[in-house]
Amino acid sequence: MAESETTSNPNTIDQQQQEETRTKSQPLIPGLPNDIAELCLLRLPYPYHALYRSVSSSWNRTITNPRFLLSKQSLSISSPYLFVFAFNKSTARIQWQALDLSSGRWFVLPPMPNSFANTSSPHALSCASIPRQGKLFVLGGGDSTRSAVVYTALTNRWSFKSPMLSPRTYFVAGNLDGKIMAVGGSLDGIGEATTAVESYDPESDTWKESEKLPMVLAKYDSAVIGKEMLVTEGWAWPFMFPPMGQVYDSNEDTWREMSGGMKEGWTGASVVIRGRLFLISEHGDFPMKVYSSDDDTWRYVSGEKLPRKTMRRPFAVTGADDRVYVVAGGLNVAEGRVSEGQNGEFSVEWRMITSPQSCTQFSPASCHVLYV
Repeated sequence: MAESETTSNPNTIDQQQQEETRTKSQPLIPGLPNDIAELCLLRLPYPYHALYRSVSSSWNRTITNPRFLLSKQSLSISSPYLFVFAFNKSTARIQWQALDLSSGRWFVLPPMPNSFANTSSPHALSCASIPRQGKLFVLGGGDSTRSAVVYTALTNRWSFKSPMLSPRTYFVAGNLDGKIMAVGGSLDGIGEATTAVESYDPESDTWKESEKLPMVLAKYDSAVIGKEMLVTEGWAWPFMFPPMGQVYDSNEDTWREMSGGMKEGWTGASVVIRGRLFLISEHGDFPMKVYSSDDDTWRYVSGEKLPRKTMRRPFAVTGADDRVYVVAGGLNVAEGRVSEGQNGEFSVEWRMITSPQSCTQFSPASCHVLYV
């Protein structure tokens, strides 16, 4: 069938061009040079960007320009926000929420596309992020288990990206050197497991196959350190067999077996702080541990313990700079400052951020820090 041709009205095009020229010539803030006005806009708090963008088309164009975030970072005025993928325990409703770490105020993100409305479990999806670009990625699940969407903080919007090469649910994902990795999982959530691995290039919006896992791994936890991605299935009841784990080398596109001490001591949710692997144990009084590659052992981190009365499982954990953030049931947040002593031992000090009553029924599935 031949495509229909349309003829544009030259007068209409001319009017649109005139309106665009007029808008671009308008000052951002009357009475101020645009470079000074831009500095003022750079200091507007992120949670209200949607409101600011509605002020004028020039404000909207400035705030949504990728250079806007780069300018904030170059001036060291971008701030970390904690983004939490949460689900309601009673209704199974899923939603993203973000915490302003400076004020302790929560706000709700726009809902994800409708294709995710019927997701059986938030754990069927997998999430990753590019913190310095202010982007969240949600993969799998939904109506199509190949789905890939991205949330861009500057625009406060979700958008579809190229779908994954393989359908998958209950898998792990991570940001490995700027590429989003999708590893293993199940083809339909209840059937055949897959060892397929693929990576997504945000610049070209394309997926590429990577070396397959040498074995099937149940979803438990993963971490990225440098050029490597660590994947473990954790301990499972009745604890008769040690857990399995694999390490992916992105330089060589190869997998190798995880060391015995690392996989056997991996008993909680992991976080990488300045190149070192830590975890919050899910057992006992929820101690924090750090992995030592020198002797393939885990060591306890000294200092305060997580307050058990406030912090209850399940946990979601992430980190930024020297801070670790633990999100617990009810979306209470513990912010830990990790420090290293002269003897090489680590310690942690915790600060509690209590959630509002409206978050009581929510539990975390994933969390990420973005700089906006």
